[in-house]
Amino acid sequence: MTTAVAAPFRFFSLQVVRTRRLGSSLVRVSFAGEDLQYFFSDGRDQSLSLFLPHPGQDAPAVPFELGDGWWQGWRELPDDVRAVMRSYTLRALRRDPDEIDIDFVLHTPAGPASAWAARAAAGDRVVLLGPAVADNRAIRFRPPRDTDLVVLWGDETALPAISSILESLPSGQRVRAWIEVHDPGNVQDLMTLADAEITWVGAGASLEAVQEARLPRAAHPYVWIAGESGSVKALRRHFVRERGVDRRRVTFVGYWRQGLTEEQLREHE
Repeated sequence: MTTAVAAPFRFFSLQVVRTRRLGSSLVRVSFAGEDLQYFFSDGRDQSLSLFLPHPGQDAPAVPFELGDGWWQGWRELPDDVRAVMRSYTLRALRRDPDEIDIDFVLHTPAGPASAWAARAAAGDRVVLLGPAVADNRAIRFRPPRDTDLVVLWGDETALPAISSILESLPSGQRVRAWIEVHDPGNVQDLMTLADAEITWVGAGASLEAVQEARLPRAAHPYVWIAGESGSVKALRRHFVRERGVDRRRVTFVGYWRQGLTEEQLREHE
C-alpha cells in the first residue's frame, strides 16, 4: 500500500533487485517497485528517507495507515519493531523498467543501515519516503543563474550527491571540488561535462586543503558543502568570513555528526 504524506512527498514500497560493490567500502543497491511510476526527481542532491527492517523482519514497520500521523505513530513503536530510518541521496533514477540506485558507505563497526546494506539481496523489502514532484524542497543544490564558479566539498557520505551534481552540470561550467575519503579504495572516476578539477583528499586533511587552495577568480561563486556537521560548519565560516562569499550563495548540509547516531542527531535539530 502506498500512502501520500505531505505533498510533494510520499511513501514507496520497494524491493532490492541487485547490489554492486563500487569500492572497498561502498556498495550500490538498486531498488524497483510498481510505486516508482509515481516517483519523480530532478536529481542533483535529492534527499530521501529510507526505512529498513530489523534482522528477522520481512519488511520495515512503518504505520502508513495513520496518514499524516505516521511520524508520531512510528516513534511510538517499540525500538526493536520500529523501522530503522536513515537519510540518503538518490544516486540515479531510471525508467523502463523503473529503478532507483542508492549508494551506501559500509562502516566498521557497522550501524544498522551499514549492516543491512552489506547483506542486502534481491527481494529484500524496504520503504522509501521520497519525492512525487521532480522539483522539490529536498533538493538543496541550487546555484543562481549568474554562477561562474561552483565549489563543492564533501566526505564519503556526500559522494553520491557530488557525483550526481557533477553529472547535472553543463559543458564549460567551472567547478572546483574536494572529496574526503577515509579509504583510498573508494576513489572513483566521476563523469561530468563541466570544466571540473576534482581533488581526492585523505581523512583529516581536506579542510586544510580547501583553506589553503587558490580558487579561480570568480565574480559570482556558489559553494555547496555537505558531510560531517562540524566540518561543514567550519568550511561555511571559511568561505563566508575569509573568502567573502555571500552567505546566500553557500549551501551547507550536515549529513552526520561525529559521535552521534542519526536518531541522536535528529533530537539535536
